[in-house]
Amino acid sequence: MQKSKNIVWHDGTITREDRAKKFGQKGCVLWFTGLSGSGKSTLARELEAALFNMGKNVYVLDGDNIRHGLNNDLGFSPEDRKENIRRIGEVAKLFADAGIIALTAFISPYRADREGARNLMGDGDFIEVYVKCSLEECERRDPKGMYKKARKGEIKSFTGLTAPYEEPENSELTIDTENLSLETCVNDIVEFLKEREIIAD
Repeated sequence: MQKSKNIVWHDGTITREDRAKKFGQKGCVLWFTGLSGSGKSTLARELEAALFNMGKNVYVLDGDNIRHGLNNDLGFSPEDRKENIRRIGEVAKLFADAGIIALTAFISPYRADREGARNLMGDGDFIEVYVKCSLEECERRDPKGMYKKARKGEIKSFTGLTAPYEEPENSELTIDTENLSLETCVNDIVEFLKEREIIAD
């Protein structure tokens, strides 16, 4: 909630159109959502590298990294999860406004919170990417050992087990990391960005 009444938004002299023309891309946010272990961060990092090598201005906002700094005062209660997503939505919006392709990798388990982030953005700026992978496969992978800890009761509120994950109903993209190779997943997203004219060949 905004606490001060004495603030005014200041528009810059450089427009988004100016930035798009100079950078050869449109600023946007690709919001990767999915269970822990589904491959959100891996996919975002590989996509970042692919776009960077194409000369694009791109940056990953990773869930764990953000909690080391900007959101290190937040836990994992529903209220803190909501605030976590609200803050990163605001940051991602600034990145998009600056003409950057922002890739966010967060579980973001609640539809309402993801819609809240979407509603911060202009039309076409928010692209929800559902990183689809079964709970069984995510638990088999368990790259951080989190599922094992959750099963032992060491983590009390763990998404997919003891806390809900609400799958997207109308995501712009669904990427099946359980059945597709990482290279195919990245290529599919790059092609989508070209089709949307966010980037050019």
